[in-house]
This record gives sequence, C-alpha cells and structure tokens, in this order.
Amino acid sequence: QVQLVESGGGLVQPGGSLRLSCAASGSISSIWVMGWYRQAPGKQRDLVATITNGGNTNYADSVKGRFTISRDNAKNTVYLQMNSLKPEDTAVYYCNAQSLKGVTFFPSWGQGTQVTVSS
Repeated sequence: QVQLVESGGGLVQPGGSLRLSCAASGSISSIWVMGWYRQAPGKQRDLVATITNGGNTNYADSVKGRFTISRDNAKNTVYLQMNSLKPEDTAVYYCNAQSLKGVTFFPSWGQGTQVTVSS
C-alpha cells in the first residue's frame, strides 16, 4: 500500500503562486505514475498534471504554461508549482499515485488540500 500526504494549500490572490507537496510512503517501489487532480464544488475530479518515473509529464490544457509538476525521488515527494493562479483554479487538490501489482494498476489518494484563489 501507498500512503500520500499533501501540504501547501491555502488562500492566494489572483495572479499569485502556491506550491503543493505530496509525500509518499509505504510501497514506494510499486509506484509508476504520480499526479495531481482537483475537484471544485459540484464538479467532478479532474486531472491537473502527472509525472512518470521517467520524468515524462502531462498537463491539463487549462494549466499548461502556468503549473509545473516535478518529483524528488530521494524524498519520495512530488510537487505542483502553481503560478498565475486564477479564481477558476479554486478547488480541493488531491495527490494520486498509480501502483503496479502484476498487470494491474491500483490508485492511491491523499486526503486533499484546499486551494482558494480570491481577492
């Protein structure tokens, strides 16, 4: 099993920046992909960004050029640097890890951290 703990959310003004962190523990060696998802009130949980073990990244169109996902393998931590934040970025942000067991991927989720962009 993989445990994920997020930190770094908060209240920020439009145009501001925040950095989210997600520390992984447990069966670290089974993780193939880590990422961030977000869920606004009344909406579904959507992909924000992912990063593979090899460092390949993928972003939602809405955050390209503003958000950067990175990982520190020595610390088993993935980061999401969010710049030029907009009110529509307001959501609960969840860390996700996809672990491979045999031929099946299993998801793990963090508890979520609130990001509010407001003046």
